Order: sequence, then C-alpha cells, then structure tokens
Amino acid sequence: MTQNELKEFLDIKVAEYNQVHFLESDPIQIPHAFTLKEDIEISAFLTATIAWGNRKSIINNAKRMMGLLDHSPFDFIMNHTPSDLERFEGFVHRTFNNHDLVYFVQSLQHIYRLHGGMETVFASNVGIDSIQSGISAFKKVFFELPHQQRTTKHISDPLKGSAAKRINMFLRWMVRDASTGVDFGIWKKISPNQLSCPLDVHSGNVARKLGLLKRKQNDAKAVLELDTSLRKLDPNDPVKYDFALFGLGVFEKF
Repeated sequence: MTQNELKEFLDIKVAEYNQVHFLESDPIQIPHAFTLKEDIEISAFLTATIAWGNRKSIINNAKRMMGLLDHSPFDFIMNHTPSDLERFEGFVHRTFNNHDLVYFVQSLQHIYRLHGGMETVFASNVGIDSIQSGISAFKKVFFELPHQQRTTKHISDPLKGSAAKRINMFLRWMVRDASTGVDFGIWKKISPNQLSCPLDVHSGNVARKLGLLKRKQNDAKAVLELDTSLRKLDPNDPVKYDFALFGLGVFEKF
C-alpha cells in the first residue's frame, strides 16, 4: 500500500484502540487509580518497570506493589522509615524482587528530594527530537546511590543498544495527550514529538509486515528506524501508532 493508504489504515487502528476500554486489560490501569501527579507517575514507573511477561500477572503484581506502598506511593516514598521497607520481603515479579523494590523506593526519594522529580530529570537531558539521551541520563541519576549491580538491569539504557521498551512506554503514558482517557499528558516539559515507540515482539513484527521496520533485532537501532518511519506519518505525535501496532499484534494476531 502507499504511504497515504498506510497512514489511513493505521490512523483507523489508533482510533479503535486508543479508547478507555483499552485500560481493561492493560497495566496502564494501575496509575489510573490515582489523581495526584506524583502518585500517577510513581505508580506508572513502577508498573512499567515490571511490565514484561503475562499481562494479568503484571497487573496483579503492580496492584500488590501499590498495596505495599499503602496505596499512597508518593507519601510512602517521601516519608517511609527503614522498618517500613521490611514489608517488601517476599515480593517478586520474574527477576524483579524485594531488594530491587527497596532500592527503587530509596532512589525515587533521592530523585524527588534532590533532583526535582522524574519529569525534571528526563526533561533536562532530552534531545531536540529524541528522548533516548534523556533515558540514558535518567539511569545515571537513578543509580547514584549505593546499589546491587543486579538492580541496574531493570532500567534500560538505549545508548548501550537497548530498545528500552518499558521506559518508552512509561514516557508515552506521561506525555501523550489525555483526551481519550488512556494516556495522562501530565508531563509538560517533554513534547510528544520527542517520544519513541515502545518496541517489543508484537509491535516489531507488525511494523516489519507493514514495511515500517527492516531491522530484525528489537534494539536501539530498530527503535530509531521505526521512529523515522512513524514521524513521516505524524511528526507531531508519532507514538500514537503504538496503539495500532500493539493492537494489531496482540488482539488481531496480524
């Protein structure tokens, strides 16, 4: 199909999947339980961090995390005592365990107290038309405190070749327009045109079938190639096509 036909097809799919009913089976439902900006972004970040594997398991374990944080993640992170962290014992989602969660809580407190919060850290290092340098810089800040080396694998670095799917997904949630009730649009220091598509096996396979992506590996170079293709379809909001690619792959087995 021509580029105009491809755009029309994908725009229809975006409209179909970028709807509130999308929340029913997606981890983004977790931050939708909150109204305070910091609660939304913290719950979204923690949920996105464990967003691999079975989606039902992701949602259940994200809900468990919110319970461990007294359903007030920002207040817990800013005001917890060392003894409060003992309740994390036994928490695990795949390779993310209680020790990782303890560090994430401590590091987020550090970021809000000393760096002005997550939005400020990401935004202060973003490129003109890409957020990948911002993700890499965020990881450096995130691991400023003493930490176990194993925990670093839970924050990807696109400048070291990673597709950084989960962080790109988190950033989509925070930055994109909230008009349909799916994404939040609460971060104003970053523009939607700077975002990258969360690339995973589903979106990658669909993108290749549609001629949007040729690279076989789902890595940082593939993200750049897909970004370039999607920006031709919509330079202002290229990541809206995540809904189309994901929906076609997961729900329609395209």
